[in-house]
Amino acid sequence: MKTLTTFLVLATLALCAFGREAQAAAQVPAPARTYRNPLLPEREIADPFVLRFNGQYYLYSTTDSRGYEVFVSENLVDWKNKGRVFRDPRGGNWAPEVFHNQRGDGKFYLYYTDNIGGPRRGPLEKQIGVAVADSPLGPFIDQAVLATHSIDAHLFQDDDGRLFLYYVDLNEGFKIMVQPMADPIRKVNEPKVVIRPTVEWERRSGEVTEGPFMLKHNGIYYLMYSGSGADTPNYGIGYATSKSPTGPFVKYAGNPIAQRGGKVSGPGHHCVVKGPDGKLWMLYHQKWDTEVNWRRFLALDPLWFDSQGVLHVKVTRDTDQPAPGIPAK
Repeated sequence: MKTLTTFLVLATLALCAFGREAQAAAQVPAPARTYRNPLLPEREIADPFVLRFNGQYYLYSTTDSRGYEVFVSENLVDWKNKGRVFRDPRGGNWAPEVFHNQRGDGKFYLYYTDNIGGPRRGPLEKQIGVAVADSPLGPFIDQAVLATHSIDAHLFQDDDGRLFLYYVDLNEGFKIMVQPMADPIRKVNEPKVVIRPTVEWERRSGEVTEGPFMLKHNGIYYLMYSGSGADTPNYGIGYATSKSPTGPFVKYAGNPIAQRGGKVSGPGHHCVVKGPDGKLWMLYHQKWDTEVNWRRFLALDPLWFDSQGVLHVKVTRDTDQPAPGIPAK
């Protein structure tokens, strides 16, 4: 009996000690999960666009000239290749974006850039087309050409449901245009120029403004874009603001908000998406080196507005960074 009593006392003490240790461990925060740029380092990736749909993220980008693949993630860091969603015999495929028409027919619209007429065309002989699918995984079926001698299409839907297609017209330079749309395929009225190269950072390596992406914050339209030559380390990101989606836009005096520095070279052609933590994240590409070439990789970094409405971004490479965390409650 004495032996049994001693055993029970020792067992009780052990359980109490375990409980205290477990409580102490629970009070110590778990180390934050981190990531490091480049993401998908085994792939050459540029001009990324990410669609958030049903709790997952779908990444489309410039990877090769035969069409587009899609990568899927739950956290913006770990990506799985789900195969090719659009094949294009014309070749020269660049800068895809996908719009989910959730206020309309529920379909997914792929806006792409490819060669005019066929694979053997010059670098400026580009056109913008649109294809449609029932799923973000495709397959996307070609529908129409929306603009010739143009690249980098971005479809923005305003709070009232109106649609605006932003793209780059290559006639006489790199000009960002806005085209009002009746629906994801049909244009209405005429396009107009909203951004063109006018300041020093946009002209450091060629006169370029491209890669438009629209954000709306507190009633103000933030038209983000990339400037200077995309094949150079001087490529960067800036923005301009307006009270209307069609302008006029005023460029931010502190541009570029993302530029070369340290190990970062040629950050540009981005998109912005809300992460699983409820915060804004920018996916973009960087150059692998400082040479003039088209070798680029996928990168992820935070983006935010300060109390004055100024837009900020952070660009990193080869350093551990806090990853998008638990969804905000």
